[in-house]
Amino acid sequence: MALHGTKELNSQLAGITSKSAFLEKPIPKYRFPKGEIDSAAAYQLVHDELLLDGNARQNLATFCQTWVEPEVRQLMNECVDKNLVDKDEYPQTAELESRCVHMLADLWNAPDAANAVGCSTTGSSEAAILGGLALKWKWREKRQRDGKPFDRPNLICGPAQICWHKFARYFDVELRQIPCEGSRVLMSADEVIKRCDENTIAVVPTLGVTFTLQYEPVHKIALALNDLEEEFGLDVPLHIDAASGGFVAPFLHPDVLWDFRISRVKSINASGHKFGLAPLGCGWIVWREAHDLPEDLVFRVKYLGGSMPTFALNFSRPGGQVASQYYNFIRLGREGYAKILQSCEEVGAWFGDQLAKTGLFQIVYDGRGGVPGCCWKILDETETRFTLYDLADRLRVRGWQVPAYPLPAGCSDVVVQRILARLGLSRDLAGMLFEDLLRAIKHFEAHPSDKSLSRQEAGGYHHR
Repeated sequence: MALHGTKELNSQLAGITSKSAFLEKPIPKYRFPKGEIDSAAAYQLVHDELLLDGNARQNLATFCQTWVEPEVRQLMNECVDKNLVDKDEYPQTAELESRCVHMLADLWNAPDAANAVGCSTTGSSEAAILGGLALKWKWREKRQRDGKPFDRPNLICGPAQICWHKFARYFDVELRQIPCEGSRVLMSADEVIKRCDENTIAVVPTLGVTFTLQYEPVHKIALALNDLEEEFGLDVPLHIDAASGGFVAPFLHPDVLWDFRISRVKSINASGHKFGLAPLGCGWIVWREAHDLPEDLVFRVKYLGGSMPTFALNFSRPGGQVASQYYNFIRLGREGYAKILQSCEEVGAWFGDQLAKTGLFQIVYDGRGGVPGCCWKILDETETRFTLYDLADRLRVRGWQVPAYPLPAGCSDVVVQRILARLGLSRDLAGMLFEDLLRAIKHFEAHPSDKSLSRQEAGGYHHR
C-alpha cells in the first residue's frame, strides 16, 4: 500500500515538474506564441518572473496600500467577474458604491450628505481630472451667460501631482503652478491671490503634498479668496486634492478646516487605495452639491440593460475595489481608522526623531500634522561622504525603496528623502530600516562615495 502510494506521488510530481519547471524550449517574449502550453506551466513562468520585482512591503516610496486583510483578497476574488459599470446586472455592487459616496460626504462634512453626488474612479488621478472638468464646465457656462470669452481658462496649484499637469495639457487649461521660494515649499494665500483673475476656474490646494507630505493651508487660502471676491467680485472655487490626506485628516486632525465645512470647496478627490486602505485602483470624487456637477457631463448608457448615468474617463472595470472599500468602512468605522492612522503617525514621527539624533539630517517634515511618514535632507553645514542618492541606492541592496529627489521649481537645488508610514510598516520594521540606514552610513564612511550618482541612476526611482 505504501509502495503504491509512493509510485502515485512520484507520478504526480513528475507531471507537475514536466508541466511547470522544465519546458522544452523558451517561449517567445515579444511576439504572439504559436501554440499553447499547460496552465500550470504558464502560471509558473509568470510567477517566477514576478519574483524579480521588489518587495511591495519595503516600498516606502509609494503612498499606495501594500498590505490588506485576507477578507479583502477574498472579496477581490469574488468580484473579479463583476463589471462595475454594468449597474443593471450588478445592482448591489452599485448600491455599495452609492453608500461609499454618502459615507465620504458625511466624513468630509458635506451640507447634505444623504443626497451627495459622487462616484468611484480608477485611482485618485481620474477623480482629480473629473473634478477639473466639472469646474471648467461651470466656469465656461458662467462666462457664456455673461457674454464673455471663454477660451483662456487657468487653474492654480502648488507642487501638484502629475495628474494636474495631465489635466491642463489634455483639456487645454493654463496651469499656474506656484513655485517654491526660500523655505516656502507649499502654496501660500498671497501667492494664490497674485495669480487669480476672471479666467481662473479653480484653486487646487493639496492635502498631503507628495514631495513633503504636508497639508497646504486650505482655510487661509479660502479666507483670502473671500476677501478677493468682496473687493473685486471674483468668485473662485476650491477643489481639494486630498489623494492622501482625505483619509488622514478626518481621523488624525479633525480640527483642520479643509473640507466641505468651507463653503468655497466645491469638490474633493481622494485615493481609497492609499490611507483609505483599499486595494490598488480605488479612487473617489464627491461634489459639494448636485448642481456642482454639470448635467451636460453625465452620459446615459442604455445598452447594458437599463438607462445608466455615468461620468468617468474609464468604462469597464472590476467591482472588487468598491466592495473592499465598503468592507473597510463598515469593518473599521471612525474608531478603527483613527487607531490605525495614529499608529502610522507614531511610526513616521519615531523615524524622524531617530534621524534627527544622528546629527546628519535636517528634518523637513517630522511626521506630525500631515500624512504619516517623514521627510529629510542632509544638514547644510554637514560634510558627508555620501549623497541622499547614494543612500537610496545603498538601501536598495537590502530591498528598501526610499526615494531621494529634488524639490519642485524654485527649490530644485534641494534634495530630500522621505518614507511613507503606511499600514504594514510596523515599528519593528521601521527599526530594521533605520538599522540598515545606519549600516549604509558606516559603509560610506569606510568607502566614500564619489558623489557621481544622478537622480536617474539612484535606485531607479524617479519622483514626479
